[in-house]
Amino acid sequence: MTALPLVFDAPRRGMPPRHLADLTREEARAAVTELGHPPFRADQLARHYYRGVTDPADMTDVPAAARGTLAEALLPGLLTVVRHQTADNGRTRKTLWRLHDGALVESVLMRYPDRATVCISSQAGCGMACPFCATGQAGLTRNLSAAEIIGQAVAAAAAMANGELDGGPGRLSNVVFMGMGEPLANYARVRKTLDALLTPAPHGLGLSQRSVTVSTVGLVPAIRRLTEEGRNVTLAVSLHAPDDELRDTLVPINTRWKVGEVVDAADAYAKKTGRRYSVEYALIRDINDQPFRADLLGKLLAGKLAHVNLIPLNPTPGSIWDASPLPAQREFVARLRAAGVATTVRDTRGQDIDGACGQLAASEDVGVPTVALPTPQLEPTVPLGAEADE
Repeated sequence: MTALPLVFDAPRRGMPPRHLADLTREEARAAVTELGHPPFRADQLARHYYRGVTDPADMTDVPAAARGTLAEALLPGLLTVVRHQTADNGRTRKTLWRLHDGALVESVLMRYPDRATVCISSQAGCGMACPFCATGQAGLTRNLSAAEIIGQAVAAAAAMANGELDGGPGRLSNVVFMGMGEPLANYARVRKTLDALLTPAPHGLGLSQRSVTVSTVGLVPAIRRLTEEGRNVTLAVSLHAPDDELRDTLVPINTRWKVGEVVDAADAYAKKTGRRYSVEYALIRDINDQPFRADLLGKLLAGKLAHVNLIPLNPTPGSIWDASPLPAQREFVARLRAAGVATTVRDTRGQDIDGACGQLAASEDVGVPTVALPTPQLEPTVPLGAEADE
């Protein structure tokens, strides 16, 4: 497998049309005024947008003569569904979206008995080049706009409200930035998305900070910036190795910021927010699942405000690696807990539709389905988006 270069600066491509979700409330009201309408129309548009209303004809509180003009100017269609794929008896749905320039991204909506979580993408592709991740091996196409990111969450909220997943109507409770891309490499737009997710209705989705998780492979300056800006969302660090020698290979960003620097930045975030951070660790057979590495990880995190979330590797086409066997998983968990480190095992969802962690590749060619290797479960398991509650 040929190593890909790290890419921090997204390729320059044409930006999508201006959208209400890209604007602050004041900017939206000014834009409506420029179109010759009273500023409160912007608030009406926001109310409809965040409720998932896409047809101007359904915006009955807006004069019929103004609906088309306002929707065309501020609510252009940025995300077009290419296809939905379902798994887990209808409780998981992966959506492939086509963007205005033909770029493709995926999001995954997962329903659990006590929550509904959507995993959203922040970039088309990814520039972090992790060799075991399908998205990372695809390379980076471009950053998404804030509206393109927010739109995935809005669509998921509407799908839950409309009962499109098994179990009838419900409410979107959690959002995790664990889809395609490195969120902190698209910092400004992810930050704007956080504002929209956390702002109460009708100007946002009104989620709680503890129900939103931002994942990163370890962009230390961006973690520090997030810390300084005072948000209390859950931070998830994709570590995957406790030692620099191995992590340099598995997570190439480690050649810039080493394990110790990443953990120090996460510790500073925990100290500032009082919130425990999650350490994501994909267990890969004979690569990073050895008992001595469990001991190294335990020593690294002992006494810290951290929680380890173990993820048996999800298979991807052409991968030379697979998940750790059950005995190795059990040993790894036991050693971490013996070191006093809180540890759970990720409840894998969507594996048979290539919708699990590390599998998103955004291809229009369904082709031959990836064979989903059976992953024995370890107790306790934790659903995606629930790590902060453990």
